[in-house]
Amino acid sequence: MKAFGLNELREMFLSFFESKGHLRLPSFSLVPQNDPSLLLINSGMAPLKPYFTGEQIPPRRRVCTCQKCVRTGDIENIGKTARHGTFFEMLGNFSFGDYFKHEAIAWCWEFLTSPDWVGMDPDRLYPSVFEDDDEAFAIWRDEIGIAPERIFRFGREDNFWEHGTGACGPCSEVYYDRGEKYGCGKPDCTVGCDCDRYIEVWNNVFSQFNSDGQGHYTELANKNIDTG
Repeated sequence: MKAFGLNELREMFLSFFESKGHLRLPSFSLVPQNDPSLLLINSGMAPLKPYFTGEQIPPRRRVCTCQKCVRTGDIENIGKTARHGTFFEMLGNFSFGDYFKHEAIAWCWEFLTSPDWVGMDPDRLYPSVFEDDDEAFAIWRDEIGIAPERIFRFGREDNFWEHGTGACGPCSEVYYDRGEKYGCGKPDCTVGCDCDRYIEVWNNVFSQFNSDGQGHYTELANKNIDTG
């Protein structure tokens, strides 16, 4: 896999999803608009919440962005690990009631592994799914061709995405194995370990619920995709 600069990778991602019929949108302001649940924008989907909930009509049912974000929830880990940051740019592709799990997973894998794009070694990539998401598991196994023992099922803490209020749902992440020298040395070190060996490089959120932030969830009229 060749090394890519920040600008090159950003443009490559956005161009890839434009080729899949997505409308490229600019990064929104870090200051949320009409969203009292956030102090600052913390994800690619945050400024798109009205589209996910159906309150507003999106400019297109498929969009992609590179959104500037700020997160402080795990600020104590900044500088201690290779995977935490306060300010960052989140690449994302989104579907508002258009495509769902099959396309999201297939395009994720194509972008990461195709020599025409990032060209990662497939043998160093490991997908995860929400523990009850048999559909996503089957897509990875039967359509992408990942051996079942390389697909990890995790619980709500790891594979159910929600931040504050708004659209949320189970997710399927992809981890890259950086190699043993980055690991913790424990014999049971594997995907999901808290060390720096296995790094999450993709998160497909299957956004199908709306959360009121008080533990209540309602099914969305349209199933959506939120990737980061």
